[in-house]
Amino acid sequence: MIKIEDKTLDTSAIIHSVEDKAAGAIDVFIGTVREQTQGKTVLRLEFEAYATMAIAEMEKIAQQAKAQWPVKKMAIHHRIGTLEVGEVAVIIAVSTPHRAASFAACRYVIDTLKQTVPIWKKEVFGDGEVWVAAHP
Repeated sequence: MIKIEDKTLDTSAIIHSVEDKAAGAIDVFIGTVREQTQGKTVLRLEFEAYATMAIAEMEKIAQQAKAQWPVKKMAIHHRIGTLEVGEVAVIIAVSTPHRAASFAACRYVIDTLKQTVPIWKKEVFGDGEVWVAAHP
């Protein structure tokens, strides 16, 4: 389940979507909008994406993770549009038979997503704004 959405992400539904009777572990990464970046107060974030390419790249990342770990199910959801402080920007959920694989696969997905997926973030402050490179 891979999606780019312009509405609030449903954390519970995304987690439930990766449940599997053969999985003893579900690892979840939830990225939220924080109130400060490098000592500056963040008013909001604005995300844009080249959706077709972003989804294709997210699918590629999911396949790479499935090749490395015994993934039963995976969900990758990313918000676009304007997000306020505290809102969820990205959710990654991975189920595997054991926890070590879930942790490793989930970390791989978020780290790779931030490096390769064409989703751009603008940070808006009280005194200006800046586009941020999508790297961890």
